[in-house]
Amino acid sequence: MIIAVFPGQGSQTPGFLTPWLELDGARERLTAYSEQAGVDLVAAGTEWDADRIRDTSVAQPLIVAASLLSWAALTERSGSAVAGVAGHSVGEIAALAASGVLSESDALSLVGLRGRAMAEAAAITETGMSAVVGGDEAAVLERLDTLGLTPANYNGGGQIVAAGELPALAELAADAPRGARVIPLQVAGAFHTRFMEPAVETLRSAAAGVEVSDPILSLWTNSDGSLVAEGRRALDLVVAQVASPVRWDRCMASFAEQGVTGIIELSPAGALTGLAKRALRGTPTVAVKTPDDLDAAVSLLKEDIQA
Repeated sequence: MIIAVFPGQGSQTPGFLTPWLELDGARERLTAYSEQAGVDLVAAGTEWDADRIRDTSVAQPLIVAASLLSWAALTERSGSAVAGVAGHSVGEIAALAASGVLSESDALSLVGLRGRAMAEAAAITETGMSAVVGGDEAAVLERLDTLGLTPANYNGGGQIVAAGELPALAELAADAPRGARVIPLQVAGAFHTRFMEPAVETLRSAAAGVEVSDPILSLWTNSDGSLVAEGRRALDLVVAQVASPVRWDRCMASFAEQGVTGIIELSPAGALTGLAKRALRGTPTVAVKTPDDLDAAVSLLKEDIQA
């Protein structure tokens, strides 16, 4: 079983959408996404600098738009060979659209609102996030607790993302747990923590009026790594996830339990396939960073069908 995964915030880089706009219909699709999300995604993905696309209200719709743009290109080339989907953090909204729970227009509208609401919540207190790579997990969690930081992402592969106020993150970097490295992330707030609770209420109100369908593909949730079969529950979990930890480690454990034989990460790709290479050793992965990578993804799907 080959699945597609959709990355989260921090995976964007300046100009990364430029090669995608060379595909037929891509510019028109991205223009429509821009109107739905309330952000000029064409300019953001091709012209704006790193600081500008780091803004939460820009980064989130930009990442989801890129994921859905590359997903459309993949499905046009391969048909419906992907058996399941999962997204990391904001990537869950792309996964909901890919699995048929949300329409693309509703997905872009919701992620535009999500980005703005989380940016507003982040502006209340200066906060951020840092990846803690390596070290003993128990010791890392104890250190975070001592500093008043929250383990916002359990990413697996020996990585936990700490979130909280900037002085505490600076102290963590200055005195990291033994055997661990601390890497500040290019995000503008302590996502998936109590600091985001105001955004949850905003998103919940909007989500209540959105039409949903049950997923047509296997769909995993970040809340606990389980499969979700009901569309409304899937959307409710994504809303609540804004202020609760991402359990990508449990998603990957479930991938192994469910017999996943390959992983394709959609644009802007690289982070999730990197985690899979460490946590799911031997599982083939393809990172679809540009249209040139689509052939490798299609080949992986064909190999799975032939097997």
